[in-house]
Formats: sequence, structure tokens, C-alpha cells
Amino acid sequence: QVQPAESGGGVVQAGDSLTLSCSVSGGTFVGYDMVAWFRPAQGKEREVIGTSTWDAGSRHYADSMRGRFTIYRNYHENRAWLHMNGLKPDDPVIYYCKRQRGSVVHWGQGTQGTVSS
Repeated sequence: QVQPAESGGGVVQAGDSLTLSCSVSGGTFVGYDMVAWFRPAQGKEREVIGTSTWDAGSRHYADSMRGRFTIYRNYHENRAWLHMNGLKPDDPVIYYCKRQRGSVVHWGQGTQGTVSS
């Protein structure tokens, strides 16, 4: 079964940085796949942080996320990364990775980070 697998969550202090990674259990990132990172949001299930195409690395971020979040991908490791700066105590604690290949979408189960003040 293909499923993105996030890792790297943990406890950090407010103002610290944290980097999360996403690989694909039972599969890989290839070609025109799109990788996206999401987090929970008030009033909706999840909000997008940003997306990146796998081959070209074309990245787009939600306006509210631009500047604090960066998406990377590593061909050798076949892994995508989300780097977060300046974490705040009210930042959500769970982050999700999504792989989209055409119309087929696979979600990870999320990785949890906690920001202490």
C-alpha cells in the first residue's frame, strides 16, 4: 500500500526551527508528482502550507506561510522536506504530507511537533 510517511516531529522552543521529512512507503516520488505539506487550521480540516513539483522543483506557498516555511526535495533520498522557522506556541502540532500523481492522492498520517513557550 502506497502511503507517504512523515517524520521529524519533536518538541522545540518558541522561535526554534524544525525540519520534517516525507518519504513514500510502498512507492516513490517521480516525475510530475506533486508534494504538498498541510497542517490543521481553525474552521477547516487542513490548510496548505506549500507545494512542490518533484521533477522541476517548482514551489508555491500559501501567502500566510511564505517566509517561515520552505519545501525541499532530495532526489538521492527520494524524500521531501519541510523546514519551519520561527515556530510559535500557537503553531499547529501536526503536519501532513501529500503526494499527488495526476488525480491520485495519497496522504500521510502526520507527524507531530510541539512548540513550548
